[in-house]
Amino acid sequence: MNSAGATPLSALQPQISGPAIEFAGVSLSLGRTEILRHIDLQVAAGDIHALVGPNGGGKSSLIKTLLGQMPHQGELRLHWPEAPGVIGYVPQALEFDRGLPLSVEDFMAAMCQRRPAFFGISKRFRAAIDEALDLVGMQGKRKRRMGALSGGERQRVLLAQGLIPTPQLLVLDEPMSALDEAGIQVFERLLQHWRAAGVTVLWIEHDLAAVGRMADRVSGLNRQILFSSTPREALTPERLLALFSTHPRSTDHSPQGQPA
Repeated sequence: MNSAGATPLSALQPQISGPAIEFAGVSLSLGRTEILRHIDLQVAAGDIHALVGPNGGGKSSLIKTLLGQMPHQGELRLHWPEAPGVIGYVPQALEFDRGLPLSVEDFMAAMCQRRPAFFGISKRFRAAIDEALDLVGMQGKRKRRMGALSGGERQRVLLAQGLIPTPQLLVLDEPMSALDEAGIQVFERLLQHWRAAGVTVLWIEHDLAAVGRMADRVSGLNRQILFSSTPREALTPERLLALFSTHPRSTDHSPQGQPA
């Protein structure tokens, strides 16, 4: 029994809103090129789970299978705590014509609402866009043209659009790649925010120091899963050497590069 006035332990734990993810025997080949080989991987509900590995090791391809963008063999299951929720996605970069007269506010409107951006932000989304831009520190630059932003500022805007509508599963493809020190601090605060909200985060990252600080669990992927454990157990010199020096055999012997 709890003593009078004591807070139950369950009340001290974050409410899990995100799903558990299960990859069961997931394989992917494009033509004769093997991209992913029999991936068995579990991501716990509410965890910040990092994927690390060399370029061409299949990290982006794995999350594209999760998002339904690439055909695959095997099974992929999302175990939601209640009804299926919202999946957010933040790509590695944004490709667009930098000469376009598109402001940050216009971009957010175009990404978040159905009506054309030139009609402005609808009342339905204004509060959510304001909050998202506040969270990434871009509220003061909402009228700036997207093409005039630095790479790090554009990456912050990408993070902001991934927050609308509020996701319960968030997929991040190297979100720190263009961030400066201030942007990295913003990103770390966002990770803390998502952890407190019980959001499941699947996060591709090359910055191993950041992964060590912020991830709950780390999986090493080089066409196949080489390890999956806590950052302390995963990010050892021996495991990282094996991960980044292993070249799994492929069915394609052509000299062409492999997808990431």
